[in-house]
Amino acid sequence: MPAAIFFCCLAPALDAAAESVKALQWEINADKLTRLENPARITAEGHVELTKIEKTTGAKPAEAATERGWNELLGDAAGADAAGNTAEHAASSGDAVAHSKAMPVISGNAAAAPETATMSKVMGTIKADRMTYDLNSGTVQVNGKVLIEIGTDQLAADSGLVNLKQETGQFENAVIIRQEKDLHFEGKKIEKTGELTYRIEDGWIITCKLKDGEVPPWSFKAAETEITDNGYAYLKHATFRIKDVPVLYTPIMILPAKRNRQTGLLFPLASISDRNGFGMELPFFMDISPSADITLYPHYLAKRGLMAGAEGRYALDQGDKGTVMASFLADDLEAEGRYTYTDQNRYWLRAKADQQIGEWVTRLDIDLLSDHDYLSEFDFGRTGLSTSDRYYLEQFGRGLQDKTVEQRTNALRTLRTWGNGMSLQANVDGIDDVRDEKTKNSTQSPLWKLPEIKHNGRFALYDEVNTDLSWNTDYVHYWRDKGVGAQRIDLYPKVTTAMPLWAQRLNASVSVGARDTMYSVTSNGDKTWDDSSSENRLFGSVESEVSTLLRKDFASDGESWSHALRPFLKHTYVTDDDKLVPQFDEVDSFGNQNSLTYGLNNFFTTGEEQAERDYAYVKIQQSYDLRSEAGDNPFLPVELRTAWYPTQHLTFKYETDLNVYDDGFVRHYAEGDYMSGRGDLFSLDYLFNKNIGADDTNSVRLSTLINLMYDFSAGYSLEKSLENSVTVAEKFRLIYHAPCWSVELTAETTPENEQFMVMFQLANIGAPFGVDF
Repeated sequence: MPAAIFFCCLAPALDAAAESVKALQWEINADKLTRLENPARITAEGHVELTKIEKTTGAKPAEAATERGWNELLGDAAGADAAGNTAEHAASSGDAVAHSKAMPVISGNAAAAPETATMSKVMGTIKADRMTYDLNSGTVQVNGKVLIEIGTDQLAADSGLVNLKQETGQFENAVIIRQEKDLHFEGKKIEKTGELTYRIEDGWIITCKLKDGEVPPWSFKAAETEITDNGYAYLKHATFRIKDVPVLYTPIMILPAKRNRQTGLLFPLASISDRNGFGMELPFFMDISPSADITLYPHYLAKRGLMAGAEGRYALDQGDKGTVMASFLADDLEAEGRYTYTDQNRYWLRAKADQQIGEWVTRLDIDLLSDHDYLSEFDFGRTGLSTSDRYYLEQFGRGLQDKTVEQRTNALRTLRTWGNGMSLQANVDGIDDVRDEKTKNSTQSPLWKLPEIKHNGRFALYDEVNTDLSWNTDYVHYWRDKGVGAQRIDLYPKVTTAMPLWAQRLNASVSVGARDTMYSVTSNGDKTWDDSSSENRLFGSVESEVSTLLRKDFASDGESWSHALRPFLKHTYVTDDDKLVPQFDEVDSFGNQNSLTYGLNNFFTTGEEQAERDYAYVKIQQSYDLRSEAGDNPFLPVELRTAWYPTQHLTFKYETDLNVYDDGFVRHYAEGDYMSGRGDLFSLDYLFNKNIGADDTNSVRLSTLINLMYDFSAGYSLEKSLENSVTVAEKFRLIYHAPCWSVELTAETTPENEQFMVMFQLANIGAPFGVDF
């Protein structure tokens, strides 16, 4: 048994009326204990472990204990040697008295009442090859494989001096490891200034786990570092290093040094480009509360000025959350080339929020731009369109509008549904028009909805014959600054019944409805409506459809396959009303229809019935207009939609519209996406639209990311207009991603600009929101 000594100093009572008191104790275990004099001290050697104990005393019959301090323990530890001489006698003659395995365990607690029981809890430990306790100073000198554990902190050193009463100390060649974040602090000298506070001289910081003797892949080296009790590391004269090679210098830096989110600087982003010059973004994160935070993105661009950026987030629960982002630049650079902005105060405000208010589900979407060039010029970094769109898509399930959209919708929507099939929805839509002034002056203003209210419902009339009544009710106030507007009420009830035909081999349904649409028109300078203030239009409608479903199951090469075939024929008839009404949406063009639509849908699946997956589909349809006025060209374009999923990682889609008369193909859209099991990505999109009275759209977009050897990835993206052979944007990316850090080099080329950017991501430092590598 190793020798053991207990020494303690009592804590004051926490409450005078309490039945128990707490005391802090230190327990030492060692292979060998030696008492020395001049000065009075005890030396412990061989696997020495000093443990800080918190003891709680409660009522229980027991023998009374006596307080024992270090002075009394010195005498007890010395005891008497085999010849009967006391330790004091031996020490007075200049000899040290050594004791080993036969030493008794000595403990004391003066606060313990005659009837008490003591419970112990380990609060920290100090381990070393050798320790020497100085009675006069109350300090312990530790040497050889020093390891101190306090909570989740570990401190390892070659040697040190510890003050047990104040819980402070100084250590040589020491390392601090914070297990919660794998945060390592190393320094030639580390001073422990409090329970969890330190001062480090000539040290470095890293959040990677290292092997003995391994050079850190990256580190922050600083002349002086102070770790505070609120969990921050303040660095003076810091350099960011890769493989111990200095890359960046800053006179001061603040880093988070605890698990919880906290205010502090994030890692910077550097760039250089023809139009912007040198750029540097230095984000600053502010932890407002457990459910809210703010990040500031000051971004200096040498040729353009300081771009101010900010992001605010809150999350009460999964259904109650929101994020707002804003950027502003007082642009010093004049518009040139294809850029046409006229106002030098340029901005972009975007936000999304989800809110559950009782039984109502509410969605907010904001997208405000200063000019239509902004998103093309500043789609880079942490605040660009690509990064913002990806964030909103992941967090809210809906992304941002494309950068080419010049009439950007801002919407507030709230919805309530009932179990019987009814729903009530209210919308407010505002349009931010960022078209050029010439286009704005020559056309009508965009339509706002202030507001729109929809009430829809369905209930069964006769269950025996599968007949139900449904209705769509809509009120909308269409407002615009220039051009016709209106308040419109639309009522559309209809009755639908199913009619099985041919021994139920065919599915047939018929719907009969009446649609009444009422308008209160505001001309807003449109001379067509100067003499009209209200209109009412009433339609009758009949829709019928006949279809069947054929399914064939078969096996091939040991796999199960299924093919479902659904041919259909649909007739739509709506009565004619020659009244002139404003044209806002499809409701206004609903009348005067008489058409046959026929088509064939094919669905292919593979796998067992309980684990089927979609393999492919092919859908083709065309409509024939039966109205006499369409007699010369009664056939509408043939619509083809197809998709193929050969594996779970690969997708192909293709859509086209074929005008059977002189125009030929008027639309093509093709998309291919691939993502391998190891994370390789490939995406190719092609779009062609034949536009009447304007230039055709003919463009291609390519994006790929390939994982290479030695932790490298390479990415390439291209956006090109084939109509005029112009490369809209081309981007190259090279990424090195180690287990706890990554660096990305990006080169982007547009017709007016070339830009290079470097961005670091460091585990627990560069990603404050829990994104670790």
